[in-house]
Amino acid sequence: MTTSSTVAGPPRGEPLADRPVAARRRRPRRVRVGTVAVFLAPALVLFLLLVIAPILIAGYGSVFKWNGFGLPENFVGLGNFTRAFDDPTFLGDLWRGAILLVLSLVIQLPVSLGLAMLLNQRLAGRSVYRLVFFAPYVLSEVTTGVLFTLVFSPNRGLGETMASLFGADAGAIFADPDTVLYALFLVVSWKYFGLHMILYLAGRQAIPRELTEAAATDGATAWQTFRHVTLPLLGPTIRISVFLSVIGTIQLFDMVWVLTGGGPIHASETMAVTMFQYGFRRMEVGYASAISIVMFLLSFVFALLYQRFVLRRDVEGALTTRGVQG
Repeated sequence: MTTSSTVAGPPRGEPLADRPVAARRRRPRRVRVGTVAVFLAPALVLFLLLVIAPILIAGYGSVFKWNGFGLPENFVGLGNFTRAFDDPTFLGDLWRGAILLVLSLVIQLPVSLGLAMLLNQRLAGRSVYRLVFFAPYVLSEVTTGVLFTLVFSPNRGLGETMASLFGADAGAIFADPDTVLYALFLVVSWKYFGLHMILYLAGRQAIPRELTEAAATDGATAWQTFRHVTLPLLGPTIRISVFLSVIGTIQLFDMVWVLTGGGPIHASETMAVTMFQYGFRRMEVGYASAISIVMFLLSFVFALLYQRFVLRRDVEGALTTRGVQG
């Protein structure tokens, strides 16, 4: 006995299930685009309102002599920018920012790297040390400024009390134009070196142990292993750390304002403090907007250069390394 079954085939001239599959593919794609749009819309609106709109408003106001009330009418073109680069205070801001940046690159980042290498070793209680060193970064800049204001408060601060044991005046370091910038750098370093330390520590732990073990097997000393293996592989992390230091220096405001207000005699003033002084104290909003545009352009140009010459190379190197390992 023979049993036969009949299978319905596709219509003539049409491959099997072509139309249903195409329809099924188009529907999820439309759903995915709609879902992405719904989730992106709030972030995009906030980005336009809180980032793009202020930049455009500042750029528009920077070409007017404007006190911030009403609509700007007194057009001055690039006069505010010319004034900024003729202003000794603003030029001093650029110089002081450069000093803070150099100190950060020469002192703060190497110290953070050294601590990261130390805390990568097997030490008793190293988790506690990591927590203690990273804890200052959790504090806000305003809190840090208030804390050190109390520490170095004349006649009753902890720093003043300890310095008096050696016949020194710790409270004067923020009142002396020759020392206030370096005292400010110490406070900034105290707050931020924990962040860089954690970055370096994460980068160090991402390096395969086999590489350092192979170097030790070949007879390399600890310094040679660090110099020729660890340090080159930490290159991308170090460059990110440098990028954060540069951008942070350009935008430094809160801690300076709380600690010194930019004084004495503009000795600790930064571009952001000068912008705030002119915009909200002297009501020269047009000039303050020009300073803010200069700050934005400095950050933007540096970010573009970083992306063009550094970030792209690091990403391509990471992808190449991952492809070789795979």
